[in-house]
Amino acid sequence: MSKLKKRKFIFVVGGVLSGVGKGVTTASLGAIFKAKGFSVTALKIDPYVNVDAGTMNPIEHGEVFVTDDGDETDQDMGNYERFLDTDLYSNNYMTTGRIYLSVIENERAMKYKGKCVEVVPHVPEEVIRRIEAAAKEKDANITLIEVGGTLGEYQNLIFLEAARMMKMRNPENIAVVMVSYLPVPSHLGEMKTKPTQYASRTLNTAGLQADIIVARGSMELDKPRSEKLAVFCGVRRENCISAPDVASIYELPLKMEAQDIGNKLLKALKMKSVKTDLTKWKAFVSKIENSKKEVKIAVIGKYFGTGKFTLSDSYISVIEAIKHASWFSNVKPVLTWVDSEEYEKDKNKVKDLKNFDGVIVPGGFGTRGVEGIINAIEFVRENKIPYLGLCYGMQLASIEFVRHVLGKTKANTVEMDPKTTEPVIHINPNQESNVKNHRYGGTMRLGAYDCALRYDTKTYEAYKQDVISERHRHRYEFNNDYREEMDNAGLQVVGVNPESGLVEIVELKGHPFFVGTQFHPEFKSRPMNPHPLFREFVKACIK
Repeated sequence: MSKLKKRKFIFVVGGVLSGVGKGVTTASLGAIFKAKGFSVTALKIDPYVNVDAGTMNPIEHGEVFVTDDGDETDQDMGNYERFLDTDLYSNNYMTTGRIYLSVIENERAMKYKGKCVEVVPHVPEEVIRRIEAAAKEKDANITLIEVGGTLGEYQNLIFLEAARMMKMRNPENIAVVMVSYLPVPSHLGEMKTKPTQYASRTLNTAGLQADIIVARGSMELDKPRSEKLAVFCGVRRENCISAPDVASIYELPLKMEAQDIGNKLLKALKMKSVKTDLTKWKAFVSKIENSKKEVKIAVIGKYFGTGKFTLSDSYISVIEAIKHASWFSNVKPVLTWVDSEEYEKDKNKVKDLKNFDGVIVPGGFGTRGVEGIINAIEFVRENKIPYLGLCYGMQLASIEFVRHVLGKTKANTVEMDPKTTEPVIHINPNQESNVKNHRYGGTMRLGAYDCALRYDTKTYEAYKQDVISERHRHRYEFNNDYREEMDNAGLQVVGVNPESGLVEIVELKGHPFFVGTQFHPEFKSRPMNPHPLFREFVKACIK
C-alpha cells in the first residue's frame, strides 16, 4: 500500500451544530483504513486565531492535548492517537492564528518575492502545504483532515477553500465527508433532515460537494430520511451513513464499517475495494460490553462547571485512560465529577470519598478550589483510599504531606502564594521570566521527557522499565530542598528526570496506591494498551 503514487486526502466537515462528533468520526475512519492495511494520518484544523490550544479556556474549548514534540493541541488529536494507536506531532495540528502567522513571517522574509500577499490564494496555500507535509511525515496513503467549527461559519472558510483548491487540482485524490446532526424534536417524534439540507447547501457555496454524509442523531437513520438526504443533498442514498448515539465511542468504527463506509470512500477516491480486518476492535468492544462489575472513581477537578452543565471534556484523556484501564481488568468504571470547591466550603464533605474505590486529581492551574483538593488528598492518604495525582495532583499531594506530616503548616505553591515561606512547589528562573514578561503561549515545559525510576516501588512494577518517557505541561515544579525530608518521612521520590534532577513521581510508602506524577500519563493511554499507572491504579481500586 505504501507504494501508492498519489496520496489521498479526506476532509471531514460538520453541519448544524458544534460537538456533532467530527473528531470521533475522523478517528474511526482512521481505524477503519488502518484495518484495511493503509498507512493513515489525521490532522485537526482549529478555526481560532490562537496560535495553539495552550491559551484556550478548558471549560470553553475542552482539554489541551500535548504531543510528544510539545505542541499544545485540540482534544481531538487525542482521539486520533488513541484510535490510530500512533503518536502525532505538531505538523498534524493547525489554527487560523498559526496559518496567518506563517504567511506574515514569510511575507516579511520576502519569500513571496515581492508579490501582493492576499488571503486567497496565499492563506489556503499555506494550509495545503501543511497538510501535504503531515502526509509526507507519516508516509501516509490516506490523510484525514478534520475542519473544526460548523459549516456556515466565517472562520473556517479559508480551510474549505484549501479543500476546494486541492479538489480542483486533483479531483480523484480528494473526498469530503459531512458529519451532520439530524434532530428528533420531542413534540414531533420524527427525525428532521432540513438542517442537514441547509448544511449541504452551505458546503456547496464553498465549492464542495459531500461524497458521504454521516448522519448523527439519537436514532438510526431510516430509509425515508436517507432518501430525502439523497435527493436534497446530492448524495447517493447508500452513502448516507447512520451514526446514532452509542454506549461507547469505540463502537463507532464497527457501526460505520458495517455500512461499508471505507470502501465507499475508496470508490470516491477511484480506488479498489479492500477487505477490513476489525477483529481486534470487535474483541475490544465485546470486552467493554461484558464488563459488568463496577469500580467507583471520583475525579476531583476544577474545570467541570459551565453554567448548569458539567463539561467532562476538560479531562477527556483522563476519562478515557480510566476506561481503558478498567476494561483491561474487566470492570465497568463509574465516574463521579467532584468540584473541589465543595470541599473548600465544607471540609466535612470529604468524608463522602469513603463511598469511592479510588480518587484521581487531574491537572489544573490557578488558585480556585486548591484548598478543597488538599483537604481531599489528606482524607484519602489517611484512609488508604487509592489515589492518583496528575501534574497539579502530584504537586498538591506533596504540599499536603509537608503540611500535615512534616508539620510545616505554611507549605504551599508559589502559584497560589508567591510570598510563601515554605515553597514546596516553586518556579525555575526561566519560567519566572516568562510569567514576569507575560509570555504564556507555548512557554511551559512541554512534550516528552525522560524519567529514571527507582526500583522496588509500585511505579517500577507498573512500568517494568528503568527509564520511561512521558509528556509534560507545567510551569511550576517540586522544590528539591524538601526532597530528602519528605522522602525519609514516607512520601518517596521514585522518578526523576536524569538531566535536570526534576522530581517526576512521588509514591507514598505503605499505602495501597498513592502515586503522584508531574507528567500527564493519560496522554499515552490507548484503548487496547492502557497506561501502566492507570492500569495499576484501577487494580488497587478493585482490591
